[in-house]
Amino acid sequence: MTTGPENPEPESTPPDPTQPYGSAPPPPPPPPPAPQPAPQPGYQGYQQPGLPAGAYGVSSQAPYGLHPVTGIPYSDKNKIVAGLLQIFLPFGIGRFYIGDTKIGVIQLVVTLVTCGIGGIWCLVDGIIMLATDSKDANGYMLRS
Repeated sequence: MTTGPENPEPESTPPDPTQPYGSAPPPPPPPPPAPQPAPQPGYQGYQQPGLPAGAYGVSSQAPYGLHPVTGIPYSDKNKIVAGLLQIFLPFGIGRFYIGDTKIGVIQLVVTLVTCGIGGIWCLVDGIIMLATDSKDANGYMLRS
């Protein structure tokens, strides 16, 4: 058994002496802002048109797809172009193409100082680029 009303009135706060009688009470303070998620590093916001989000092989961080074995994103550079440039222009041009300018400059200097004999290094490097899964200067796999 209860001894009071079914829905008791909530306790009221005492009136504020600085406000005139009959005025509206002040609004409650706003709630604290919700915490924002931490920003993720890398390229964000890209979705290939016509494909649903999360489709196999499609990622906003990998617009050219992912290598099926290692999961490393593909580069915008082509492995065949880089290898052929290394073979037919033996001055480190293929290394410049993939963005590896340090080794490209070294190959260029070695080839010029040795009167072209250092071009053998470029020839072998081009064959290795074509035969293996090579990476560009950013660490992405070259597309074939």
